Amino acid sequence: MVTKDFWVLLAMVIYFVAMLTIGFIYSKRSNSSTRQYFAGGRGVGPWLTALSAEASDMSGWLLMGLPGVAYFTGAADPLWTALGLALGTYLNWKLVARRLRRYSVVAGDAITIPDFFSKRFHDKRNIVSTIAALIILVFFCVYVGSCFVTVGKLFSTLFGWDYHLTMVIGAAIVFAYTVIGGYLSVVVTDFIQGLLMFFALAVVFIGSVASVGGVDNTVAFLKGIPGFLDGTQMATPILNDAGEQIVKAGQAMFGAPTEYGVITMISMLAWGLGYFGMPQVLVRFLSIRSSEEIKKSRIIATTWCVVSLACGVCIGLVGRAMMPTQFVTQSAAENIFIVVSQALLPSFMCGIVVSGIFAASMSSSSSYLIIGASAVGENIFRGLLYRKATDRQVMMVARITLLVMFIFGIVVAFDQNSSIFQVVSYAWAGLGASFGPLMLCSLYWRRTNKFGAIAGMLSGTATVLIWHNFIKPLGGVFAIYELLPAFIISLLFIVVVSLLTPAPDAEVLHEFDHYLDDPDDRKVDDDLVAAEIASGEKRANNVAHATQTQQRPDCAIRNPAFVDAETLFKA
Repeated sequence: MVTKDFWVLLAMVIYFVAMLTIGFIYSKRSNSSTRQYFAGGRGVGPWLTALSAEASDMSGWLLMGLPGVAYFTGAADPLWTALGLALGTYLNWKLVARRLRRYSVVAGDAITIPDFFSKRFHDKRNIVSTIAALIILVFFCVYVGSCFVTVGKLFSTLFGWDYHLTMVIGAAIVFAYTVIGGYLSVVVTDFIQGLLMFFALAVVFIGSVASVGGVDNTVAFLKGIPGFLDGTQMATPILNDAGEQIVKAGQAMFGAPTEYGVITMISMLAWGLGYFGMPQVLVRFLSIRSSEEIKKSRIIATTWCVVSLACGVCIGLVGRAMMPTQFVTQSAAENIFIVVSQALLPSFMCGIVVSGIFAASMSSSSSYLIIGASAVGENIFRGLLYRKATDRQVMMVARITLLVMFIFGIVVAFDQNSSIFQVVSYAWAGLGASFGPLMLCSLYWRRTNKFGAIAGMLSGTATVLIWHNFIKPLGGVFAIYELLPAFIISLLFIVVVSLLTPAPDAEVLHEFDHYLDDPDDRKVDDDLVAAEIASGEKRANNVAHATQTQQRPDCAIRNPAFVDAETLFKA
């Protein structure tokens, strides 16, 4: 269904103008320094932090990719993926957010993720940050491309316009307000876009269920498709030689369902592991106004994520009952949200709702652009190539990087048959495996050193590339999501290489042992951190007493998050 309704277009134009206006409003403040441009001056509140993190993370994948998978093959794949993402969201905010916020200040006031890794390990040659920045640049270019695909599909489906032209125009709008406004404009627009995405999902889900006669009728129809609603089976569309689902007598044809085994379930749940390494989420932890506000952000972010993911999956499932033969490929099925919105909503409301799709793409691609730019400008240019660079010079390099990423993203998005879900899953695995294990080890294991960090990043990246392109096609047990084996291998490399190379020096260990100690921040709201601080104080007293009585020079106050072998055996 194609519409050229004036009111739909008007609603979207109003939205675009509003986003660009925000970029201009925050341009003066953001351009005052690199700290403002890349991290908002560490002055972002809990609501902005939470919704910005989730909106930038989910992208158009939530509104198009996830419903498309649900429409084409049923509940299993999107269900287990959504469960993994919801769990990963909560654990990331619980285990990483507060520690990273506090450690980033202790470690030289780091404002980017590569910067944090470099300062965490006192890497004066900036090898760690350079490798991290290059990995971010590569995978974020792919990520940006997936967002541009979403934009092109949106306008070509909605208005019948040329895919390539509208994809480029939409990409240019994102590029414009990112260049102008910096991090603050990204965060504020992400907040608005997060609210709009939530509203769009809720409205379309409720409307679609009502249009097919309620929940009972929907479930009854979908149960007629073998394995469609079964979390342990996956529906199998019967395809012709062109890869399109066969339709006979107005019925979409399905074969016997395929089993969705435990290994596959675990591999899809592994999507949640990716959160520990997502720079677009982690940088929000660095920019929040105070670590005291993280608990509130965690509640907001987790609630938003659970409800939005549930609605996204259900829209795809209900869409099959509503339009059972509308889409014959998974790539085409990713338009189900748009088509359902057109069918159910008044024109202006439809324009607002589908703006949610563009909102998702804008929020994500702008975050990827600004983080990629900061990685090159701050970590490669100033950190490695020209250490005396001024803020003005760094931001100039950053904006050139934005342009390069913009062009590369357009190249990636030029194939309109690209599956948003598949593109995103590849980039997600790459970033999650490269940085996730390292982030956890950096915050929880004092023995981690820069050699282990380098080995972990490189092995994670290499495993994703090799597994995705050469091992996964073998099928069987090897067909698991590449993030899981890559995450495990990266973690092993960090541990083994760190143990085989010299231990961190005393200054690094002292920072690790005391990064949770903050006399100005005693009212902690994170149960885990509060317990560890209390435990650390108790251990400190015990060690001090033992030192006085036994005069043991090797006694040291250590972070209670880890227990060394001597202590373990004594216990």
